[in-house]
Amino acid sequence: MADPSSGDPGGRSTATETGRDGTETGGSGPGERGPEPGADETGADGLDGRAVAVAVGTAVLLGALGPLIALASGVGVFAIDLAVGGLPLAANVVLTLIFGQYVAFGGLAVAYLTWRGFDHAGIVSYLGVRRPSLKEIGIVIGSWVVILITIMVVSVVVQLLGTDTAANQSAELALGNPQIIPLFVAASFLVIGPCEEILYRGVVQGRLREALPAAPAILIASAIFAAIHVMALTGGVSARLTTVSILFVPSLVFGAVYEYTENLVVPALLHGLHNAVIFTILYVTVTYGGDIEGMAEGGALLLPL
Repeated sequence: MADPSSGDPGGRSTATETGRDGTETGGSGPGERGPEPGADETGADGLDGRAVAVAVGTAVLLGALGPLIALASGVGVFAIDLAVGGLPLAANVVLTLIFGQYVAFGGLAVAYLTWRGFDHAGIVSYLGVRRPSLKEIGIVIGSWVVILITIMVVSVVVQLLGTDTAANQSAELALGNPQIIPLFVAASFLVIGPCEEILYRGVVQGRLREALPAAPAILIASAIFAAIHVMALTGGVSARLTTVSILFVPSLVFGAVYEYTENLVVPALLHGLHNAVIFTILYVTVTYGGDIEGMAEGGALLLPL
């Protein structure tokens, strides 16, 4: 499956296609497009330089476009807030999640795949959406433990180096308004995890896998995912870069489990679980443990929102 740039307007082709794993498949299925013209530029490493450039460019564009749409939708929610004379906080959060997640991330992913000619069944197949098995549930839990341990180690190193970290805006909102944390916990599984994973793993990483082996595709997709969180952080440039570097860790694990299971539901659940646990810790420490509120603030930087 290659990014369309030519061919018949309906997007159908009988040419041989290259799948995510780099193997050739037969004629294209419904809505799929054939390889780019001039694709015989395979280098010594077996990679098509032009196809790689197109895949990386597309991945970066889509990765950046999601947060930009979310930012624009935030302006819309602010306008609604002004128009009605002030929305309740919970309503404001719900609207922000709907427009900033379902539309900006999930909507963009589906729109892109639809533009490429995939129908509903084709989108489901491309993304790899299916009910997780017991083994995959185990992978979710085990991977979260790996993420937690790794981030704790990285965070200790960061503290020993005396490097500042940036604050997450959603975490700050939650810390200041603990009554809405349960809403964030639910949204982690129902909104944030699925919407961000459909774009950054399903589409961005999936598009990269059409032209690249697994390792570089995961690395690039993870870097894009971590980098876009700059917009959700507060603090100086150095602090933001440090936090983005920390967020690169869970992103790598999300990408690895997606590659291994080929089931988008698995990284979506893992992402949701990670966020939900951190939000729960914030709620418990803020509500019941004023003495360890500093611990909650430290845990807030672990959120890959």
